[in-house]
Amino acid sequence: MEQLAVIGNISCDLAIYPGGTPVKMLGGAALHIAMAAARGGQLAAPISVIGADLGWILGDPRLTEIDLSHVMVAPGQSCTFRLVYDESGCLTDTEASFGVSSRLTGHALSVIGSHRVCHVCCRRPIDASAVLRRLAAAGIPFSVDFHLASASAIMPAAHAAWRYARTVFVNAAEFAMLARVTDPAALNTLVISDGPRPVTVLAHGRQVAAAVPPVTTVAEVTGAGDTLTGTFLAASARGLGCQTALNEAVAAASEAVSRPGLTIPAPGG
Repeated sequence: MEQLAVIGNISCDLAIYPGGTPVKMLGGAALHIAMAAARGGQLAAPISVIGADLGWILGDPRLTEIDLSHVMVAPGQSCTFRLVYDESGCLTDTEASFGVSSRLTGHALSVIGSHRVCHVCCRRPIDASAVLRRLAAAGIPFSVDFHLASASAIMPAAHAAWRYARTVFVNAAEFAMLARVTDPAALNTLVISDGPRPVTVLAHGRQVAAAVPPVTTVAEVTGAGDTLTGTFLAASARGLGCQTALNEAVAAASEAVSRPGLTIPAPGG
């Protein structure tokens, strides 16, 4: 099975819940997707840029299941996200400081060609259009996902490359945006999540799979969608059909929200 390169951020996340103590965690879509893919049986390598403040993760024993050799450490601060959730676990506000991840596009373009399959997290600050065009021109199979906060800006610019994508991952709100800029029937495989509601898979616009997330006691929702994405990609790489791959992905995402996130140790801890 080919190693999956995951182009995107690794970040320091501050999750804030009503009435709770803010939790500082190691996050970023590239990290969560790569770890989920690895747990699903596929070798995975995040392609990311971090600052010296997160350089310690290269030796973190919690991350030994993924290949960190393409994580570049640059002078400056890592990408940070402030994530505010309501009592139902829905994200209500996001603040970002991208720091050295502003160099991600250049790093990704320099690495493309070293892996035979890629996933691109189409989220600020990456120039998704440039990265997807390079992948399409090189004939490298790829998949993509988005983040609601930046999807409205990124989707119109990058949609021309989607017809080359193996799989496109969106949530319900992002799907509404996507449908305004492209015909879902033109996409090979489209996975649409909707929180606790059914997750559906469309193949050229026709529903081919659906799964309802099980009721779960929620400990941490950050990264749940990324876990679904990484698990689905790994299951598909193992040759599983859409319904079986989706079942595995939904189960993994539900299990992920039931456990604490990757907390960042206190200085000197």
